[in-house]
Amino acid sequence: MSETLAESIRSALRAVVDPATGRDIVSAGMVEGLTVRDGMVQFALQVPRERARALEPLRAAAERAARGVPGVLSATCVLTAHREAPAAPPSGAQGPAGARPHQAGRGGPAAAGQGPMLLPEVGAIVAVASGKGGVGKSTTAVNLAVALAAEGLRVGLLDADIYGPSLPRMLGLREKPRVAGSRILPLSRWGLKAMSIGFLVDEETAMIWRGPMVMGALEQLMGQVEWGALDIMVVDMPPGTGDAQLTMSQRVPLAGAVIVSTPQDVALADARRGVRMFERVQVPVLGIVENMSFFCCPNCGHRSELFGHGGARAEAGRLGVEFLGELPLRLEIRELSDAGTPIVAARPDTPEAEAYRAIARRLWEKVSGGARGARPGPRILVE
Repeated sequence: MSETLAESIRSALRAVVDPATGRDIVSAGMVEGLTVRDGMVQFALQVPRERARALEPLRAAAERAARGVPGVLSATCVLTAHREAPAAPPSGAQGPAGARPHQAGRGGPAAAGQGPMLLPEVGAIVAVASGKGGVGKSTTAVNLAVALAAEGLRVGLLDADIYGPSLPRMLGLREKPRVAGSRILPLSRWGLKAMSIGFLVDEETAMIWRGPMVMGALEQLMGQVEWGALDIMVVDMPPGTGDAQLTMSQRVPLAGAVIVSTPQDVALADARRGVRMFERVQVPVLGIVENMSFFCCPNCGHRSELFGHGGARAEAGRLGVEFLGELPLRLEIRELSDAGTPIVAARPDTPEAEAYRAIARRLWEKVSGGARGARPGPRILVE
């Protein structure tokens, strides 16, 4: 961190005063986690949970003050507070038929104290998740999003993994997003709009943030980005069942979740936990995808089932969810992903690309209610 620039930012933040206390946010000890790297500034304001909604203007003022310091290219400020879990409803208590407790409709009320639902202009939001890392979830999410865009849909791709963002590399994007007023403009690639914390920080920057700061950053990636009207948004979730999953289930009306797993038992056990987690927060599980279902030798094409085969299909049947398809372990998929050219866009005529497209088409059928007549025709992606 540049100490001189950091001190200049702190000096600027001393001019931002909390109207309730009359104290500036620095002397009041509200500023936390200030980091400066290559002109990119991130920090948080620690606030009482019950005042979080009322202090949004204070957050915006702090962000403007930091952004106005010479040498600062962009500034991101989040509100952080330790929230208590809401009390469980009485057994058998239900809202309106078919309604989830934390949402009454797009843009409508959310959970108590959390403000309106985010992303009201997005037709369907689909979380691509896994119980554990290393199963190819991000590769699957990127290729599904590109496949949906190739069908003529307006598609957004959100990287919800704050600690380990991978979209910049997988999409071949290195530039920083532009800012229009107080709104961040998403980057465009392969026919879709994309946003990731990785676009705002250096690739090697470690995000040493506590849970509330991560939740605040994720909310900003949804609420302060100029996504515009979209038919569908694919969200690349971090592995596990933590803060990001809870934030997504509470702050946006998820149309459903796709669970990615490999065939072996240890991965399936984690996938099972992922399914149960989404069920507990009343998010529909759209289906399970078996990634690395089999290995194809790049030299002779021989097929080997390195991790077993069919485990995800069997698990989907046991859990009563749809099995969406299987994807191979192919060197070409990995090489193209690392190069920022998803196989669906770079090698559209391959069987692997068709496998992704088939899953994407099925997802769209499920979240759009089968209204295929409203779907635009396919388009060619040129980058």
